[in-house]
Amino acid sequence: MVTVISLGGSIVAPEGVDEAFLNGFVSLISSFIEADPNRRFILVVGGGGPARGWQKAYRGIKGGVAKDDEADWIGIMATRLNAQLVKAVFSDYCSQEVVTNPTQVDPLTGRVLVAAGWKPGFSSDYDAVLLAERFHAEAVINLSNIEKVYTADPKTNADARPIDRISWEDFRALVGDEWVPGKNVPFDPVASRHAAKIGLKVICAAGRNLENIRKILNGENFTGTTIG
Repeated sequence: MVTVISLGGSIVAPEGVDEAFLNGFVSLISSFIEADPNRRFILVVGGGGPARGWQKAYRGIKGGVAKDDEADWIGIMATRLNAQLVKAVFSDYCSQEVVTNPTQVDPLTGRVLVAAGWKPGFSSDYDAVLLAERFHAEAVINLSNIEKVYTADPKTNADARPIDRISWEDFRALVGDEWVPGKNVPFDPVASRHAAKIGLKVICAAGRNLENIRKILNGENFTGTTIG
């Protein structure tokens, strides 16, 4: 059984590295690996604070002539730094190098595979969808700094309501189809389009709630939003 987790950079490195979270996350994933010899995990890591900070600096310096591709590459490099850290802390189970192209990946040889950003035009969420398709995972567990998807941004709209379950059609109406580097949405629009096409389920949940993640992995009732 392969479980794909899109591990948001906002929980790995919101500003600096969140060592307490990573320590707890490694313990949690390790407990599932040790309990089931057939359990494998693919962890796709986002850019987080470093990506946003460096992209903001680039746009501040270049102003109106800043290019989205350049900003995307900055974000991609941040995902690769974070992913290298995650690979290192899972070194007991991860025998392969960090994947940077989800269309060219060897069969799994270890219990954990770590992946990072690929190329401009989408976020690491899309890489997670491609890897779920490649290794026949039933879902992508998308862990970020939000507990659920809302009907609107709750920070700016007092009428925003949390959603427990939503179709891909309705979710895509919320997030649109366009990707902009650093765009703050629950799941990348490009990844959403492909996930809808292949009938993949995505679970969005709070990344720092380790007990809730345990429930998701155990197939128990959990707090979050199921898309698809």
